[in-house]
Amino acid sequence: MATMNVSLPDLMREWVEGQVKSGEYANVSDYIRDLIRHDQRRHQSLEEAVREGLASGRSSRKAEDIMRMAKARLQNG
Repeated sequence: MATMNVSLPDLMREWVEGQVKSGEYANVSDYIRDLIRHDQRRHQSLEEAVREGLASGRSSRKAEDIMRMAKARLQNG
């Protein structure tokens, strides 16, 4: 396993140490590995969404209609 050194501002270092002290993580490396795994899954999900979008073809709806519907959904929860 490779070793990396990371510089963090004090507030971030304190946050990471707090996560370890909470008992959810065994050590700082465990916490960082978990963050990376989450980021990898998020990235894979975004790539999948883009592939699905491209495969779905063109929409018959106008961009203005899509934006109006999206704004309404955000306002209505």
